[in-house]
Amino acid sequence: MKRNPLDPTSFNHRKEKLSTGRTYHFIDECNGTPSSSTLTLLCLHGFPDLWYGWRHQIGPWCDQGWRVVVPDMLGYGETDSPLEIEAFSTKNTCRDLAALLDLLNVQKAVVIGHDWGSATAWRFGLWHPDRILAMVNLAIPFYPPLPVLVSVNEMARRYPTLGYQTYFEQHQSTEEIESKVSHDMRRFFKVGELRKRILEGGPKSEVPELWNKQDEAYYMKNFRASGMRGPLNYYRTTELRFEEEKGKPLVLPAHLPWMLIWGTLDDTCTTKHVANTKKWVPQLEDVRVENAGHWLMVENSEFVTGKIAGFIRAKVVASVAAGQSKL
Repeated sequence: MKRNPLDPTSFNHRKEKLSTGRTYHFIDECNGTPSSSTLTLLCLHGFPDLWYGWRHQIGPWCDQGWRVVVPDMLGYGETDSPLEIEAFSTKNTCRDLAALLDLLNVQKAVVIGHDWGSATAWRFGLWHPDRILAMVNLAIPFYPPLPVLVSVNEMARRYPTLGYQTYFEQHQSTEEIESKVSHDMRRFFKVGELRKRILEGGPKSEVPELWNKQDEAYYMKNFRASGMRGPLNYYRTTELRFEEEKGKPLVLPAHLPWMLIWGTLDDTCTTKHVANTKKWVPQLEDVRVENAGHWLMVENSEFVTGKIAGFIRAKVVASVAAGQSKL
């Protein structure tokens, strides 16, 4: 069946229990049967999204001859949603992702993340550097492990655009958001889209719709079934993440190719953030997308799909062919 971004059922869905004990739902797509020589792309979504956020990229990347694996992240869709918040720390979610690669008999993958998926991807580079061929991060810069704990409230004070996280951290936000999930999901998907024009008095009609009725139906079906507790639990792990990284010799691998794609209208990643990231990842290739917001792989789907494909061909495929990297 041909993969159709408008039809979620046209993709190859799998649901498997990992060695960590978690059951994950994921898309596993490849033109033909994957082998040990097939390049694998592991795509991670953010908040509040599903595997479906990568629907425009999966088919074209498979057409390059690659295997594309896209899980519903922990707490989302048909993937497990544990009660304990500890399960949502980045160390634990990265352990799940490594176990997913083990299940697929994939030693190394190109890891591609957006939003919380990008934040998790950066940490996957810290916790499992031996499982990565290259990495692409969308919308979220790198934040190194901190020497002291910075609370969500303090982070919001330093960066006011992150103020919403103080609400998400509160457990009461789960029930309140669930009670009006349709309204809030529409609002979440507009966050960052032409935000500056709106703040400067531009018409709200300029904010693009990032999903149609079919997309909305699929998201609503999933979020009404699985709820918002899991997705919001990621925002409740600040102290856990600090403790698990404290005193650890965690360093991003300096020899791997890295790309960061960011939109100029997205407050989560600015020129300052990019400059700071380059201090830690000097080999970073940053791609600035003018007049683009947060949901790059949907709003700028063709550009993002092609840019990442070109990066992988140049930095990974060529390296493997030359014998400089192994899958």
